[in-house]
Amino acid sequence: MRASLLQIDVNDSESVVSRRQRVAALVREQAGVDLVVLPELWTTGAFAYEGFEVEAEPLEGPTYELMAKAASDAGVWLHAGSIPERDPEGALYNTSLVFSPSGELAASYRKIHRFGFDKGEAVLMGAGAELVTVRLPETVIGVATCYDLRFPELFRGLVDAGAETFVLPAGWPERRRSHWTLLAQARAVENQAYVLACGTAGTHAGVPQAGHSIVVDPWGEVLAEAGAGEEILTVEFDPAKVATTREQFPALKDRLLGLDTPRR
Repeated sequence: MRASLLQIDVNDSESVVSRRQRVAALVREQAGVDLVVLPELWTTGAFAYEGFEVEAEPLEGPTYELMAKAASDAGVWLHAGSIPERDPEGALYNTSLVFSPSGELAASYRKIHRFGFDKGEAVLMGAGAELVTVRLPETVIGVATCYDLRFPELFRGLVDAGAETFVLPAGWPERRRSHWTLLAQARAVENQAYVLACGTAGTHAGVPQAGHSIVVDPWGEVLAEAGAGEEILTVEFDPAKVATTREQFPALKDRLLGLDTPRR
């Protein structure tokens, strides 16, 4: 299976409209790969809180339309990163979109863990409540977003739902880049799954972005890692390795604690 992670430079000098068009063109250029992944909130910037209200769009808004067409033109599965979604009642969500190679919406995921510690995203956006998986011909992907990476119980829930490959768009800051790499490898090792984590490059709202999108295999080995700037990271990996790893080292079968564990 071939995947391309598009580490987009998100900066304040480029308009949202221009960036949408540019990214759609980049997606179309990925014809021939199986899966394309975009970062979190790449239209506005994950730390550009003041732009959430202004740039929020309905689920089937301009980003949806351009990304659906780009996925269809390229004939790829597309995790189109996330957008600031405004629902019919006016509430905002950090919502990921996954499109099939025909351009149909295969799934949407509202980010469960919002970052900000009682400010920013944490107060401006609502929290999602549902785990989301998508069955591709080669693998079942589990969908998570950025700050979700710090919450291992979410990924265990995705594994229980059948996930073999975690796809995680992010707008991770440079000052915590070491956590990004560490946590991506941890989620891969503890769940014996692939992790495809795609971040943004550049600086927006005064916050330098980490870049360094990364692909990790079920043993925690880094298969590919981007640098700091805008980059297309393309990697080949074998989805069958998940089942092989879980058979060779069946740690998941030894789980004793879970959400249904009695508490005193």
